Amino acid sequence: MVETRNELRLAIPSDGALYEPTNEFLRASGMPNKRISARGYTGKIAAVEGVSTLFQRASDIPGKVEDGTADCGIVGLDRFLEYHQEGGDSLVVIEDLRFGGCELALAVPETWLDVTTTADLGDLALEFREKGRELRVATKYPQLTQRFLYSKGINYLTMIPSSGTLEVAPAIGQADLIADVTATGTTLRENRLKTLMDGTILRSQSCLIVNRKTLAGAETKLKQIKAILERAEGYLRAQDYCSIAANVQGSSQESIATRVLDKRELSGIEGPTIAPVYSAEGGDWYSVTVLVEKVKVLDAVEHMREFGGSGITVTQPTYLFFDTCLAYQRLTAAVAGIN
Repeated sequence: MVETRNELRLAIPSDGALYEPTNEFLRASGMPNKRISARGYTGKIAAVEGVSTLFQRASDIPGKVEDGTADCGIVGLDRFLEYHQEGGDSLVVIEDLRFGGCELALAVPETWLDVTTTADLGDLALEFREKGRELRVATKYPQLTQRFLYSKGINYLTMIPSSGTLEVAPAIGQADLIADVTATGTTLRENRLKTLMDGTILRSQSCLIVNRKTLAGAETKLKQIKAILERAEGYLRAQDYCSIAANVQGSSQESIATRVLDKRELSGIEGPTIAPVYSAEGGDWYSVTVLVEKVKVLDAVEHMREFGGSGITVTQPTYLFFDTCLAYQRLTAAVAGIN
């Protein structure tokens, strides 16, 4: 039975590649995490009252959220998909936190010159089968890897689960090939391994997961998780937009709005905000502000110049909130499904 408590527990990586990026993400999104002690395994997020953090190994976080020890967690999508319980109570509510990007991919020895695709690997598996043995695959992700290979019609294989260094497995005879996560491919190349052209099992990144059962009917914890999801989602969305402001001289707000809206894709999400400027030099001046996608910022600046904009400033918003929090919607829909 899941313990009833008002304190929301967020599980985060205690070490490894995601430790620093996770803490930086929490800080940047307005939720800095303060560790209780240097050697302790708990912390506090003061920005949201009643939220504590649990430092856990990345591979343990899906299980801690699934069994209700933690109500939510930040972990790699690859870890979640490998370790979570099918049909269980945990689910992903924000799939991409924009850090920890990597690929889970198949890698074979460089000496296998004729093996460049999974079809080639399938042919090799049949050859091995005819010689009385199966293809051996070393991996930390046996479920994802086996499922992927089966989908490619490669059924004659033996999975070798491993928690150690995988890159040396083919060289020492432990396995014929590996399935491992890679960000740049450098380590694979240094160990004389190559990825297959169509051998990417999963493109992964950090995600935010929750336990819908520990949150169902828990009013206090639902408010706490909503605050976390709002901040995280608002921060992530804001990274894609810039606010552009300029002073423009014109006969009226309406006339300026017409000129701004001449290029709708550069005139803001809903449209421009236009307000009078009380200039000491006189004349009809207005401040025009638009919120545009960051990739269009230079086009928007040039558009401002075309209708006389001057003193143009560009700022990066910390948060951008829409009329609803999509992540919280996913959560409430999942919670409603068990009531």
